[in-house]
Amino acid sequence: MNKILLIAIFFSYILQSYAQELNCRVTVNYEGLQIRNRELLSDFALIIENYMNSTQFNNEPWEGEKINCSLSIFFTGASSDIDYTAQVVIVSTRPVYKSDRQSLMLTINDANWNFKYERGQALYSNQAVYDPITSFLDFYANIIIGWDWDTWSEFGGNTNYQKAFNIANLGINSNFRKGWERTSDAYNRTRFCEDLLNEKFRPFREAFYEYHYGIDYYQVDKTQAQKHIVNLIQVLSEMRTKMDINSVLIRTFFDAKYGEIADLLRDYPDKSIVDKLKRIDPSHISKYNELLR
Repeated sequence: MNKILLIAIFFSYILQSYAQELNCRVTVNYEGLQIRNRELLSDFALIIENYMNSTQFNNEPWEGEKINCSLSIFFTGASSDIDYTAQVVIVSTRPVYKSDRQSLMLTINDANWNFKYERGQALYSNQAVYDPITSFLDFYANIIIGWDWDTWSEFGGNTNYQKAFNIANLGINSNFRKGWERTSDAYNRTRFCEDLLNEKFRPFREAFYEYHYGIDYYQVDKTQAQKHIVNLIQVLSEMRTKMDINSVLIRTFFDAKYGEIADLLRDYPDKSIVDKLKRIDPSHISKYNELLR
């Protein structure tokens, strides 16, 4: 089946128009806080969820299903009645053509959210001005939307990635720099954006688009679909011979996709692909070894 035709069929299948882009579920864990702070944050989960689901992050209606995502917020401390620190796990998924399966897109563990919050505080989106709550939420909304768009068209997420990068720059120059400043941590917001917009990762993003065409095509022609999935591994293997690909971007990709890759290539005949996977993603060697059994 022609690629353009398959994509057109898929879009006709899901095509709806929404003002907002996200269908976000928010859960909050207060166990790291004193009782008083827990009481002051009693409305926090609802406030954040309403913001994520009622804000329009792009300037035009969203065509297609809303993106399913979630924020799991774990409060880690409070230095006053309004000053908080939290760890957040960000997850998003994408529907797969001719399947009831959702493909896991992102699973990011961000350990450095610092902000002020007063009970009943109203949240307003202004991506040109830094706010320790809404800028954090706007940043991840743009990452989620851009990451999703990159699967439907090559470099379709660029506009949202640039918005996220602009927010990161505001964060670096704010009084809430932690989490935004460039560090050597395994995950860093600003370095993630820089990787996404860096020309050296252009081959990966092209292959990322092809990969998701492959998972959509899997129910139509498994053999051809696997070739598109393997193409991404070949591209990363070639990139590895030329430069260091131990980047925030590549680690973030594999943290979400390693299980899916292993499942979709379980019966792939050329087992040499397993060695390439283990070299480019050593963190998940045990999963890839399952392909050799």
